[in-house]
Amino acid sequence: MTDTLALHGGTPVISRELAPFQSMGREEEEAAARVVRSGVLSAYIGAPGEMFMGGTEVRAFERKAAEYFGVRHALGVNSWTSGLIAEVGAIGVEPGDEIITTPWTMSATAMAILHWNAIPVFADIDRETFNIDPESVRSLITPRTKAIMAVDIFGMTADVAALRAIADEYGLKLLGDTAQAPGALREGDFTGTGYDIGGFSLNYHKHIHCGEGGILVTNDDALAERLALIRNHAESVIKPKSRDDLANMIGYNFRMGEIEAAIASVQLDKLEERVADRQRVADQLNAGLGDLKGLTTPKVKDGATHVYYVYGMVLDTQAVGISRGKIANALRAEGVPGLAAAYQNIHRLPLFTEQVAYGTGSFPWSLRKDRSFAYGIGTCPVAEELQDTSFLGLSICLNQLPPRDVADIVAAFHKVWDNLDQLKD
Repeated sequence: MTDTLALHGGTPVISRELAPFQSMGREEEEAAARVVRSGVLSAYIGAPGEMFMGGTEVRAFERKAAEYFGVRHALGVNSWTSGLIAEVGAIGVEPGDEIITTPWTMSATAMAILHWNAIPVFADIDRETFNIDPESVRSLITPRTKAIMAVDIFGMTADVAALRAIADEYGLKLLGDTAQAPGALREGDFTGTGYDIGGFSLNYHKHIHCGEGGILVTNDDALAERLALIRNHAESVIKPKSRDDLANMIGYNFRMGEIEAAIASVQLDKLEERVADRQRVADQLNAGLGDLKGLTTPKVKDGATHVYYVYGMVLDTQAVGISRGKIANALRAEGVPGLAAAYQNIHRLPLFTEQVAYGTGSFPWSLRKDRSFAYGIGTCPVAEELQDTSFLGLSICLNQLPPRDVADIVAAFHKVWDNLDQLKD
């Protein structure tokens, strides 16, 4: 079929503005109003006592989240970045220690490591799932490796069983960043709960959205206590049994407010329905895009489910004979929303390539006279190739996407593929 591409003056497949995702409803409005009427917007005290753990809304939400996700402890925080910082501090990391993580993530994952003067070491990723590659992790372990921090990117869990085996073999902690994947399952268990500490983001356009916020989850009583201390001015509260207990007990105000907790509690009730709707969108995209030459749709591993914060695809540019940039521009011109033609490679940020973080020197890398740390191009070739050449993502979290809109997105892809010759030089 020949039809002039919108990029070249033709009529776009999608000429209307698609409705943005709307997560708030009457239930959230009533929950927030209830808290405002109470006059108690926060009930934390940064000192020993009953209110050290926050107000009634926060504690009720934490109990509900712990039961929902099937863990012993859930702790609310004011952002997921705060949660990541608390995770790393809680395991007793020392300045100069190494934590292996993925470059295919938001920068906060690595910044939480640097925050405690530890050093991020980047493992490569799996080309199909975009999650951290366990074998790459294994190859990077040294005597100073303290932990592995996995990221359940785009909505599907990393290979936690393989990572757990490596962590146990080397005596490492296994940390999780499940910001984008609450509600996903692995062998029947919720993603994020198989780590020593894991957790979820609650900010804008996440599956659970309360403005800003996060949930830390763990089954370890001692780690839960340390997380609670770091969250709320630890240095003013802790009564150590030994000197080692004081490690990283530099506390913060990472406390969740009562309004955010009340809204998050309502949103948690909607998680299952929201996940099912994202999976419905993905199923329709899979059916409509699966036969396009050179385009690989998301792969879901056996025993796992995907909750599709991002619908991640891989483009074989040799097979289609067109660069990703040209195809992405053509799709955008046809009205495809939320299209991303790259994702972050954290190890290529100037902070890492120049090794300048605290001050103008090379701290904390300067703590390690025994070895050098390589970042930049060539460090993680799979992640780099995906970013530079072949990754295409649809941020399906940004729009409502009823079946009609998904059908139009599919039609836009087919129009571009049917007219690839128009994109050739």
